[in-house]
Amino acid sequence: MATQEDNRIALLQGTLDLLILKTLALGPCHGQGVARLIQRQSEEVFFVDHGSLYVALQRLEDKRWIRAEWGVSENNRKARFYTLTAKGREQLIEKTSEWRRLSRAMGLVLDGNKGPQETEA
Repeated sequence: MATQEDNRIALLQGTLDLLILKTLALGPCHGQGVARLIQRQSEEVFFVDHGSLYVALQRLEDKRWIRAEWGVSENNRKARFYTLTAKGREQLIEKTSEWRRLSRAMGLVLDGNKGPQETEA
């Protein structure tokens, strides 16, 4: 029997970046909150490993797609809160468009047109 953990999907680097940008488009958030929102919005399918998350957040900050400021979390702990920048919003639009084009193409290959062997039979 498959467990919930077995049904989770590992995220590719570019996919994680896009999900972080989309999450931060909703408003500023600390790292743990970003991970929880992605997991919740994906109906528990995506699990964001904290090691991958913080590497991705640093990469996005280095690209100036997000910025970080220190603040206090809802449980009174010091945390870095991340905010989407104007450059990050542009990337969100561009990467969303690329992802939709890619997923449409995958759908066409997986579900769509019949190949030459299937049409000759």
